[in-house]
Amino acid sequence: MAGGNQTSIFKFLLWGLSAWPEKQHIFFLLFPWMYVVTVTGNLLIVLVIDTDRVLHTPMYFFLTSLSCADILFTSTTVPKALVNLQTTSRSISYTGCLTQLYFFLNFGDMDIFLLATMTYDCYMAICHPLHYMVVMSPQCCILMVTACWTLTHTFLIFQHSFCSEKIIPDFFCDLGPLIKVSFSDTQVNELILLFVGGAVILSPFMLILVSYIHIVSAIFCVPSAQGRCKAFSTCGSHLTVFSLFFGRVIRVYLCLSSTSSSSLEEDTAAAVMYTVVTPLLNPFIYSLWNKDMQNALGRLLRGKISFLQGH
Repeated sequence: MAGGNQTSIFKFLLWGLSAWPEKQHIFFLLFPWMYVVTVTGNLLIVLVIDTDRVLHTPMYFFLTSLSCADILFTSTTVPKALVNLQTTSRSISYTGCLTQLYFFLNFGDMDIFLLATMTYDCYMAICHPLHYMVVMSPQCCILMVTACWTLTHTFLIFQHSFCSEKIIPDFFCDLGPLIKVSFSDTQVNELILLFVGGAVILSPFMLILVSYIHIVSAIFCVPSAQGRCKAFSTCGSHLTVFSLFFGRVIRVYLCLSSTSSSSLEEDTAAAVMYTVVTPLLNPFIYSLWNKDMQNALGRLLRGKISFLQGH
């Protein structure tokens, strides 16, 4: 790691969105819209769940936490990208880059752990309904969410050496691009990335996969078609979010060697998918596929309309 008196002059150039110079104006219009919709949609989910007592259940408690994590996750990268698009400056300071990296990894880990926790909730509700209320008690739910918000990991990226100006082939600071632009020996860091990434990503992934094998098996044992449809609707939205998020995350973090030869456009598109598009789609997926959320949203809107008419 460089000395403290040198880090002040260090800077990186975030070059991801520059892969399409002719589309800069489209990005400048699209990114603010996507960010506003993401924040508004997730805040609306939090508001609906908080104000409707019907939704005060473990599943929606975890969904509230996931919505908050999504807001923080996308807020770590998109605002800086918007500033760079507006000013046509691609630079970010050394300290700013490491700060962004730290919060990005933490909020990304929260998403992963919360998705795993929500899968366990679905597993208990469908496979062990008689024990559900005992196991998923309010105290247990709070403990599980607290664990999701405090679990973090540390990489050796801070021990890398960089030139005074380096081009990062992405629109934010991430581990893979930073390792690529380092001129120090990155073999150890790549091994650590695979090892810790495997623990942080693959462990929840395998837990979710095994849980869904049991969930699907239990659903097919339900005698009535109506009961099977209701069970599938309970976990269908979560399964969709899980597929969207983990598919891109595994490609980016666990296929580093295979993606080292990938193009800048492919890397940037993959990053946009899991950092911007997935948090954007989550509110729509959970609200459109969930009748309880739809009914609660309808009650909230009718209450607001009645309140305004009364005044």
